[in-house]
Amino acid sequence: MSSLDRRRLLQAFGATSVLVAFGGTTPLDRSSPRPPRFRRDPFTLGVASGDPTPDGVVLWTRLAPEPLAADGGLGSYRNIEVEWEVADDHGMRRVVRRGTAVAPADLAHSVHVEVAGLRPGREYWYRFRAGDASTASARTRTAPGRHDRVDDVRFAFVTCQKWEDGFYNAYRHLAEEDLDLVLHLGDYVYEYGIDPVANGRGVTLPAAYAEETTDLDHYRLRHALYKTDRDLQRAHARFPFAITWDDHEVDNDYTAGIPEDGMPPEQFLVRRRAAYQAFYEHLPLRSPARPRGRAGQTTLYRSLPWGDLAEFLVLDTRQFRSDHPCGDGEHARCDESFDPAQTVLGATQERWLERELRSSRARWNLIAQQVLVAQLDHDPGPGTIHWQDAWDGYPVARTRLLDSILASRASNPFVMTGDWHSTFVNEIRYDPTDPSSPTVLPEIVTPALTSNGDGPVYGPYYGPMIPFNPHIRYFEGDRKGYVRTRVTKRRLEADIRFVSRVGSPGASIATDARFTVDHGDPTIRRTA
Repeated sequence: MSSLDRRRLLQAFGATSVLVAFGGTTPLDRSSPRPPRFRRDPFTLGVASGDPTPDGVVLWTRLAPEPLAADGGLGSYRNIEVEWEVADDHGMRRVVRRGTAVAPADLAHSVHVEVAGLRPGREYWYRFRAGDASTASARTRTAPGRHDRVDDVRFAFVTCQKWEDGFYNAYRHLAEEDLDLVLHLGDYVYEYGIDPVANGRGVTLPAAYAEETTDLDHYRLRHALYKTDRDLQRAHARFPFAITWDDHEVDNDYTAGIPEDGMPPEQFLVRRRAAYQAFYEHLPLRSPARPRGRAGQTTLYRSLPWGDLAEFLVLDTRQFRSDHPCGDGEHARCDESFDPAQTVLGATQERWLERELRSSRARWNLIAQQVLVAQLDHDPGPGTIHWQDAWDGYPVARTRLLDSILASRASNPFVMTGDWHSTFVNEIRYDPTDPSSPTVLPEIVTPALTSNGDGPVYGPYYGPMIPFNPHIRYFEGDRKGYVRTRVTKRRLEADIRFVSRVGSPGASIATDARFTVDHGDPTIRRTA
């Protein structure tokens, strides 16, 4: 088929351009190997979709017939053609968009198809084909039009899925929910070395997994390992995800270009860029999330409108953050804590968020971010001790955040938080030291999916602190699961869902509590 004939064919089927490389749209390299006849299934890492808009969605896959090899088993291939189709039926009989993308070696043979031209608020099905191999069809959906009247949106938010700490029983149940969207709030992978034999999954791994991730090959190995999990694959194949990162995608408690362990900054930026690239390669993200330049800077913060009902504001609290002003860990604040220059979001993202809040006409403004916003005083006495990696370590930046929310008059702000391996339900007060201070907005911190496993860790630790933090309405320190949420014009309902265990597969799930926020009232109430 000539290039002209191919172009006419793709136009006839409404195929969109495909962004697949750091520099922009990459045309198919005709000198590259044609799709091979794979000896093994190249789609071992599954498929995924993400960041739905009213007219499209991102479709993702990565070719890796040997998923636990750094090159995925495709070392001799440079660019590989991958065909994709989108249909409005599960059987893929009514194809509405199709095209051919490139899976390039410099992106680990991953594909990011930014499909456009779809209808708003609709369910679609998609699949990929490379050579003689094909994926099963997977489900996704587009967002409603920005001005469309929407009666409800159903979504879940999740975090902290350390592979070696347990099985993804929560994902197995999540895949059976009736949801429009899943928000992942960070710690999608963890950087620590994994015992190749004595890990919690009982799986024997290649020796390379014993090493902490510091270079591109090891970050790719880590993401691929997580992606081999069938329950995680089912969740991705069922719902579009909106994903942001926290620290463990790179290095525990890092801030901007500063590592936890004293690695020289120039060396750490090389590590960070490798981590950011592997993150992009393995997730359904749009082109602004591709690393740029030597430092690998990306734009991960974005807004996702959901008709006239909701605006999802997805934040990045790592890439632009000031280093911990008083050092890492848990201790009292110092004078530097109150320096107005200290920031969690960075000046550009702060201004962006303020503009988004001011311009929002949505009924609910749902902020997806990583670390605890509400104050958590660790000292039962007259003093105060705070975890410096949370917003508690940046009190002036937190006040700016609350000022922006109040000044914007954005309707019904609500914060969704990850990171803590514990579940909190909080009322965020303007002055957290004053019990009579007005509540600005509610916050729910979702439980970890697996991290820390089944044993008691944070329950005994944080539990005694809760009584002298009266704005914390609910706390559970150790159980694993997710938060299932339904938003209507009148209220937000959030169900806290826990699995019975993560140490072995096949666990049950139950709702432990339901919390409700009514339109126009930032108070959060337990209703079940």
